[in-house]
Amino acid sequence: MHSYRHDLGLLRDRRFALLLSARTISVLGSAFAPVALAFGVLGLPGADATTLSVVLTAQALPMVLFMLVGGVIADRFPRSRVMMAGELVNALAFFALGVMLLTGWTPLPALVAASAVGGVAMAVLFPALTGIIPEVVPPDRLQAGNALLGLGANSSRVAGAVLSGITVVLFGGGWALAVSGAMFAVSGLLIAALRMEPGERPAGQRHSVLADLREGWQEFRSRQWIWVVVLQFSVLVMAVQAGHGVLGPLLAKESLGGAPAWSAFLAGEALGTMAGVLLSLRLRPSRPILLATLLCLPIAGPYFLLGLSAPLWAIVGGAFVLGVCFDVFGVLWYTTMQREVPAESLSRVSSYDALGSLMFGPVGLMLAGPVAALVGTRAALIGCGAIVLLSTLAALLSPGIRNLRAPAPVPQPATG
Repeated sequence: MHSYRHDLGLLRDRRFALLLSARTISVLGSAFAPVALAFGVLGLPGADATTLSVVLTAQALPMVLFMLVGGVIADRFPRSRVMMAGELVNALAFFALGVMLLTGWTPLPALVAASAVGGVAMAVLFPALTGIIPEVVPPDRLQAGNALLGLGANSSRVAGAVLSGITVVLFGGGWALAVSGAMFAVSGLLIAALRMEPGERPAGQRHSVLADLREGWQEFRSRQWIWVVVLQFSVLVMAVQAGHGVLGPLLAKESLGGAPAWSAFLAGEALGTMAGVLLSLRLRPSRPILLATLLCLPIAGPYFLLGLSAPLWAIVGGAFVLGVCFDVFGVLWYTTMQREVPAESLSRVSSYDALGSLMFGPVGLMLAGPVAALVGTRAALIGCGAIVLLSTLAALLSPGIRNLRAPAPVPQPATG
């Protein structure tokens, strides 16, 4: 049996504790953003679903476009410094958005520009985060490390989902966005204290950016299980972005009571991810990617429930199940990638993963508003659920997904 005590021993490691603290605070800042930005923009004079789609697309599109460059940067330079830079730039972007909403000076080009800066920061931050975990966590504790990082992140999502709704209702979206910026700044300072010892990562031979990208692409395409799941997620994330970013908040405003109802949805999802952490700490499947892909099927549930006018408690329950499935998927996915991909290429492969998974996300955000106006918000949400189901069933046809096996578990020392 796998021991919780063995896994929790990671918390005594200084570097892991710093990384965990920084990631937890950063996600808490991020958790304020969806509710604050969505209802802050929708509350502007003359704003509608299309306005929100434009602002969110401005954040998502640069994140996709710069993701590969972020992977090259994270494989070339100390990942702790890359993460610190990403967090601090993100802080500036969210401070700017908050100040605009607080002062009432909200021209659409300025909102778009600030959102785009935040997107670039995320493109730099994400590949470095994936790559730094094996540098901090021993190989036999990778799944535990990913799960504990998920526990901190998911706890922040629960707190952020609740507190953001309260902050938006009592003080407005501007203050919530300013709080987000402050949290990103604190996370950047904690990452700065994560001093990686010289020589922990091989320097390797210097290449051009294009040569580095070609090497990363070869590592990416040589593993069928990676590129098939990434292709699946390119479609799945398009539906999730549309549902979570535009259609869900829009339906909440139309018929569920506004920001508090959508905060309850996000809180249910976040609680599910916390339950998923406890499950992923114990779970050691022999075919991790097969199980992870199967867990994508229930993700369609909340969109069907929203579209079919289910009561709020059932919708929140569906969000809880979605959270469990997403969390276990994430732990199994990143642990398998960190074990199977060479460390010197991990951030680049991670950037191809993120680029492929997110490349149609802006399309979902752009189309969500017009499609809701054309066919209705509920019908559009049912369409999102159908896209999730079909893309997952198609991915399960891949032999690479069905046949990849985890390495044999390492025996743990007996404890008294």
